[in-house]
Amino acid sequence: MKQPLAYIHPEAKIAPNVVIEPFATIDKNVEIGEGTRIGSNVTILEGTRIGKNCNIFPGAVISAVPQDLKFEGEDSLVVIGDNTTIREFVTINRGTKSKGKTVVGDNCLLMAYVHVAHDCVIGNRVILVNSVQVAGEVKIDDWAIVGGLSAIHQFVHIGTHVMVAGGTLVSKDVPPYVKAGREPVSYAGVNSIGLRRRNFSNEQIRDIQDIYRFMFQKGLNNTQAIERIEAELTASNERDEIILFIKNSQRGIIKGYHVDNSSNS
Repeated sequence: MKQPLAYIHPEAKIAPNVVIEPFATIDKNVEIGEGTRIGSNVTILEGTRIGKNCNIFPGAVISAVPQDLKFEGEDSLVVIGDNTTIREFVTINRGTKSKGKTVVGDNCLLMAYVHVAHDCVIGNRVILVNSVQVAGEVKIDDWAIVGGLSAIHQFVHIGTHVMVAGGTLVSKDVPPYVKAGREPVSYAGVNSIGLRRRNFSNEQIRDIQDIYRFMFQKGLNNTQAIERIEAELTASNERDEIILFIKNSQRGIIKGYHVDNSSNS
């Protein structure tokens, strides 16, 4: 159903059963998959690719040009997967020549006023809560949840199954399976509740906790901790994923939380 009060460029490729509400604007070089709903006053600009069964709420702006002074008008995309919900006034900027596209995966929820900047890669089943602000070239892996009003620094990598507390300023990489929060952003334990909800066994969760005891609670630097983990803990998919994440970190990973009990009196 395409409302006559919506503007749809004749070159846009819209599946037959897409619902487009009044006053939506859909530019050229746009593709929208079957079963998707476009709310009123949504603006979908050139270079957008939207999958099947998505729901885009009023006021969202998708594929506006990057807020990046290095952008020179090059062709680039926003690619959104299937079954993703984008709530009111979300903004998703398209890519630059750095990566060529901004990606949001399948089954994601981007709540109201979220901003996703150029060249970000958001995995599957990610939740960005209200007013999360994601700077350019951030990567957020599958199943991560970022609490409301959080701000994520450019080039940061957030691992799979991470839970970031609301209002956190994320300036370092956050390794998989953990909770992060406080100021400065710090390790706040393993995301055990989230992992149990996703059918991780108690044994798997205990193994992950053992890994992070070496990383954050034994006074070791990252190199020392990884050496101990590889020498003393049984190999597993989770162990290897954590080690690879830390070894590949470009910004450095978050630190353990330190309580200063010294007195100022």
